[in-house]
Amino acid sequence: MIWCRFEDAGRARYGLVEDDYVVAVTGAPFGPYKRLNRKRRLADVRWLPPVIPGTFFCAGLNYKGHAERAAYGGHEVPARPEIGYRANNALTGHLSPIVRPADCDEPLVAEGELVAVIGRTVRHCGRDEARAAVFGWTIGNDVSARGWQRSDRTFWRCKNSDTFKPMGPFIVCDADPLSSVTTVRVDGAVRASFPTGDMLFDPYDYISAMSRYITLSPGDVVWMGTDETATVVPGQVVSITIDAIGTLANPVIEEKLS
Repeated sequence: MIWCRFEDAGRARYGLVEDDYVVAVTGAPFGPYKRLNRKRRLADVRWLPPVIPGTFFCAGLNYKGHAERAAYGGHEVPARPEIGYRANNALTGHLSPIVRPADCDEPLVAEGELVAVIGRTVRHCGRDEARAAVFGWTIGNDVSARGWQRSDRTFWRCKNSDTFKPMGPFIVCDADPLSSVTTVRVDGAVRASFPTGDMLFDPYDYISAMSRYITLSPGDVVWMGTDETATVVPGQVVSITIDAIGTLANPVIEEKLS
């Protein structure tokens, strides 16, 4: 089953992706829903982030290569799963623009990430229960402004500026993304490619470790980190493909102040 979220007559609605169409539903993926007797072609849909999470979790250095490169800057390679947070205001959908703030004069960094979407409430769970708690998978682009990341005391703008977290286009329920490849392209040219499952700690490690202290709820998302990155500037299009899930693409534009 493949879920999406799209704009329907000015309001957000969930839908089921079937062949080249989205079938509109009432309700949500994590509870009762009913199919409606209408559908729209995928090409005609305005995509929204496939879920607005109650809590937006984000792993940091979770691939060996990325962690080792960061170690040269003084960061230690993680010895256990540790989670951070992002802000929902930064979320945007497939094909919507990533807007570089007007006072940011550097290239942005695109980071393709696998995203686990939680489908049931879990606390103090083991790996098997953590696996069962994953409703499905989507794709995230953890856009960063590295200059701000180095100068600010927190990630409040370098990671969380509006539109800096594209996510989508789908939630794919029956997939094995850990056997896939993540590919980042800029204007169609491959800039990064790595095995999606080549993580220091996989999603089930994270979910079980997090659940010792934090209750995870349906609709929460856990972004799983990246191994390689790519720089992008206004005028370019960045796309992230995870074989088992699809492709998330977004143009990059410059903020225009009136």
